[in-house]
Amino acid sequence: MSDAPGSPAPADEHAAPALEPQPAPAADPAAAVPRVTAPTRAELDALPADRRLELMDLERQEADRRDQRRHRRLHTWILGAGVAATVGTLLVTALTLRSGQDQLTLTREGQVTDRYTKAVEQLGSDKREVRTAAVYALERIAKDSEPDRQSIRDLLAAFIRERDPAATVKTKDLPDEPTTDIAAALTVLARRPPDPATAPALDLHAARIPHTTLPSAYLIGANLRDAYLRSAFLDGADLHSADLSNADLSGAYLSDTDLHGANLDGANLRDAYLDGADLRDADLSDTDLRGAFLDGADLDGTDLSDTDLSDAYLSNTDLRGAFLSDTALSNTDLRGADLRNMDLSNTDLSGADLSGAALSGAALSNTDLRGADLRGTGLSEQEVRAMTDKVDGARFGPVE
Repeated sequence: MSDAPGSPAPADEHAAPALEPQPAPAADPAAAVPRVTAPTRAELDALPADRRLELMDLERQEADRRDQRRHRRLHTWILGAGVAATVGTLLVTALTLRSGQDQLTLTREGQVTDRYTKAVEQLGSDKREVRTAAVYALERIAKDSEPDRQSIRDLLAAFIRERDPAATVKTKDLPDEPTTDIAAALTVLARRPPDPATAPALDLHAARIPHTTLPSAYLIGANLRDAYLRSAFLDGADLHSADLSNADLSGAYLSDTDLHGANLDGANLRDAYLDGADLRDADLSDTDLRGAFLDGADLDGTDLSDTDLSDAYLSNTDLRGAFLSDTALSNTDLRGADLRNMDLSNTDLSGADLSGAALSGAALSNTDLRGADLRGTGLSEQEVRAMTDKVDGARFGPVE
């Protein structure tokens, strides 16, 4: 039976399978670029004159571009070489400078060491003028070398303690003033820069330096225990928190001196000048202040217990914050002093001049007021006698 017209012919099972179409191979980019060959001389000669000129102009332009590229490469290379050279020079300069600074530091340290050694040797000289020069040489070294300041300070303090008159020299045989070398060392110490907070106290304990002159001296926290400073001139000195216990400061000039928090326990301040001094929170217990001048001194928190203030001058002084337990104030000048609300029980005020003093609210139980001047205090004789019977010879009433 024949196939219906228009129907597809049956497949030949022995026929080869149909091949799928393969993609065309990629064209080689290099092969796509036409190769250009340089024209021959004959071809060039055959060209019209204007074409030859055009080709010559193109050739010159290409030559200019090649020169520009070559110049740019050369410029870039030169610039890079310059930068590298500059960096190298700077590096060498920095290393040289650092090396020079290190060498300079070593040289300076060596010079300081040499100067220090020489000055110490001169400090032990038998000649006073050589020792004096050594003291000032050490001061210059201390200014130049901060790490050596404390050791120089301690060295000069030891020099003073060893060179001052020995303890075996009687007081009456002491010199009128320190020798030149001792005075120089004291001056250098007094004007030195402030010590670091961690530095130990300047040690001048038991130094025997009467009549020394150190106005405005820097002596904060100094150890002057048992020192002999009779008639020393220390006006305006900074002795804040200094230890002056048992020191002899009789007749010393301490006007406007900072003695805030200082320890003066057992010190001899007889006839000393302490007017305007800052004695806040200072310990003056068991101190001899007979005849001392304390006019206008700040005594807030000052311990004056068991202190002898007989014949002392405390006019116009505010004593309200001071501790006066068992204090001797006989014949003391207390004119205009502020003693309000103070406990003056059992205090010896015999012969004291209290005229114009503020005594309102003061406790006067068993106080010795014999011969005292109480005029202008606002206290009547009856009021006083109600507190103490020791009022024989006392004067009352208004100030004449």
